Amino acid sequence: MTSVQHFSAQWLPAIEATLRRQLAGGPPEAQGMYAMMRYHMGWEDALGQPEQAPQGKRVRPLVVLMACLAAGGAPEQALPAAAAVELVHNFSLIHDDIEDGSPTRRHRATLWTLAGQPQAINAGDAMFTLARLALLGLGEAGVADAKVLRCLHLFDRTCLHLTEGQYQDMSFETRPHVTPAEYLVMIAGKTAALLAASAQLGALVASEDVAASEHYWRFGHELGLSFQVQDDILGIWGDEALTGKSAASDILTRKKTLPVLYALAQPGPDGEALREIYASAADLEADDLPTILRLLDRLGARSHAEAAAGTHAAAALAALEAAGGGSEGTALLRELALALLGRQT
Repeated sequence: MTSVQHFSAQWLPAIEATLRRQLAGGPPEAQGMYAMMRYHMGWEDALGQPEQAPQGKRVRPLVVLMACLAAGGAPEQALPAAAAVELVHNFSLIHDDIEDGSPTRRHRATLWTLAGQPQAINAGDAMFTLARLALLGLGEAGVADAKVLRCLHLFDRTCLHLTEGQYQDMSFETRPHVTPAEYLVMIAGKTAALLAASAQLGALVASEDVAASEHYWRFGHELGLSFQVQDDILGIWGDEALTGKSAASDILTRKKTLPVLYALAQPGPDGEALREIYASAADLEADDLPTILRLLDRLGARSHAEAAAGTHAAAALAALEAAGGGSEGTALLRELALALLGRQT
């Protein structure tokens, strides 16, 4: 049976070729904007010369093709949808970098630091539009019009959820109180929505069974929630040598992740002590880390987050089982899910 490694080796070149076709055009007077998008994708350097920079793992487009195979379809027919989800993911990254003021992504200067915020916004908007046009390419791939319309509806609804999640995430930065329940709603939009749509899009391309496609949506949704909660755990307790990121950054910037929010909501003297630290107007320093980590441990923050990640992971695998798809595609999705959930970086 095909492994994720073999499937990726087979289909990543086709995904990449489809993506490059989407960003290769444009009128001569707008080529600078297309070059900006290609820079962000890691294909060109700041001078427009070919480059092989880090490009991400292409997890979402692979999920589209695997779900299509699991639901009984031909993965090549879902390539336009695979390109669409990767483009909209990168559109969101371009805008996120601007909104967060991030100077680097994937060890390179972010687009806005080179082109300025206004032009980077234009490039992001263009990439969003190209993502929708890529999805409409399903019709040219032989997908029935009714299916294309269902896919487009799902895609647009997902993009709305993405922006809602980003809005909530940004609003949390200035809110003194955020509940764990509110946080889960936020990551359902910002992190899980596109992964859920990726799985459902593949199933919708393959099959007329819309009800069955909902199981694939649930698989991606729960997988996305578990992935983000695990990321929260790694952001505090992960091995810096593996993650490449210091736990100090999440804590010292008072980042509102699930372990922290759970601990802040706990009663008693330890919860009160943590709330006082996080409510202080003074900047947190490295010397505060041992105290905060000790309070998080006593309040059960890590064990709560690990239990939540496990619950969502189990729900993802249960939804995949309920989908009842073809053995090869289902096995690939299960293998990919377990690899994502077992990661240390």
